Amino acid sequence: MSKTKAYFIVLVIRFLYALGQVVAKAAFNQGLSVPVFVFYRHAIASILLGPVAFIIERKRAPQLSYKIAFKLFLHSLYGISIAGNIFSIGLRYTSTTASSAICNLLPVMTFLLAAIFRMESLKWKRVHGVLKASGIALCIVGVVILAFYEGPVIKSINHYHPIHNPVPAKQTNGSKMRWILGIFLTTLSVFQWSLWTVLMGPMLEEYPSKILTATLQCIFTMIQSFFIALALERDYSKWKLKFDICLLAVLYCAIALSGISYYLQAWAIQLQGPVFLGMSMPLTLIFTIVLSSIFLGEAISLGSVIGGVLMVGGLYNVLWGKRIEESPEKDTIKEQNHDEEANLEKHRKKERGKTDVSSPLCQRFSSLLPHFLPAVSRTDPSNSRIQGLLLAVGNVWEAVRVQDLVSSLPIFSG
Repeated sequence: MSKTKAYFIVLVIRFLYALGQVVAKAAFNQGLSVPVFVFYRHAIASILLGPVAFIIERKRAPQLSYKIAFKLFLHSLYGISIAGNIFSIGLRYTSTTASSAICNLLPVMTFLLAAIFRMESLKWKRVHGVLKASGIALCIVGVVILAFYEGPVIKSINHYHPIHNPVPAKQTNGSKMRWILGIFLTTLSVFQWSLWTVLMGPMLEEYPSKILTATLQCIFTMIQSFFIALALERDYSKWKLKFDICLLAVLYCAIALSGISYYLQAWAIQLQGPVFLGMSMPLTLIFTIVLSSIFLGEAISLGSVIGGVLMVGGLYNVLWGKRIEESPEKDTIKEQNHDEEANLEKHRKKERGKTDVSSPLCQRFSSLLPHFLPAVSRTDPSNSRIQGLLLAVGNVWEAVRVQDLVSSLPIFSG
């Protein structure tokens, strides 16, 4: 049941992210300012998360020092505010398919940075090391092909598109440079998210309140994004949101991506682990291709398909190598636990075979033996039942020297 639930949750998460990219791309095509979008998104998310964090964490949250608050401010600046603006600009310059394909680099870049910081190992002479290295190489080749090779274009089979997409199917020289810049910016934003993911591990050990940490970073991002938008967007008419796709994109990304998806991801990790969640990332690419073709009428180039396939293959190579690396450790732990249980059971059996001489039952039986053994000595020595009884008594009560008492009887003498 838990596996079925985890699969369903993962499908919902990937669909939410794919739909979020399509809606955001449509809003950018309609003229929505990128910095304004990032600011409004995190402002609404802060309004939603703030009361929840206050209610849940107001009594049990650890004390927040100025040092921790400053660290969270810096993490928010490079990992969310700047990265969010850069990714949105890259999405505006490219296509939803290309940006979704590049998002598959996130687990690979996270592993690469963790290896640089000595949090992960990369052993070149082992099978798992070769798989990880080949996965990183495939991802790099995929990004290069995605940026510089277009190839034949597959047009959308749907001729009616609810949202107009002004991006041309074939790229001119100017749009080609714009496309390459968009690929570079999207890749840079994924690198920043990977760095944020790696450095947030030690941060959560220092300040373990996850809900309050997410809320504080959302508030810091809102403040930072406001000043970034003031600096980059001087046309104040762009700050006004109408009841159109722009407002829908802001509300959807704030509620579905910054709110619901975070909770669903934590739930999926709890059910099946982080590797399971990482392996589902290519589903976002599939959903994005279908949704962008239906709603935006985006043409899919051969270069995007080849680059996406290579990046997905690189992702699975890294995850496969990671799983192979962890398997011997799990087997070793199981063997150690089995050996400990076997030794414990052996010790218990050994203890059950012993008798405590100082126990009341043992002392009482010892006091009755002098009265019992003379009666036995008057019986027929050839009686096998009596001999068997005495042998059993001697074995069981060896600790109280029953054999010494029995050996003094006439039936066992010369």
